[in-house]
Amino acid sequence: MLTIIKSGPDTSEGRRALKLARDMSSDIVLLQNGVYFALREQLDGFCGTACAVEEDVNLRGLREEELERGLKLIDWDELIELMAEEEEKVVGAF
Repeated sequence: MLTIIKSGPDTSEGRRALKLARDMSSDIVLLQNGVYFALREQLDGFCGTACAVEEDVNLRGLREEELERGLKLIDWDELIELMAEEEEKVVGAF
């Protein structure tokens, strides 16, 4: 399962989406303001695979050394491939 999170950690939507992903043992993709979850300590014990759209990370001025270790940066084509071919279920948590 894949959960797409576009809201930041400072919003109730973003926090609810991360909780949903944890509860469902889902992997996550962070995009738009959701990439702020990629900063160290924001994922707080998340155990699944975490990806972030690199373009959104760069647009927000986040540097690689600020990001969570193990985070995978992907482009839009890789996101589409994940949603269309690799995952059975995709949940958008906005």
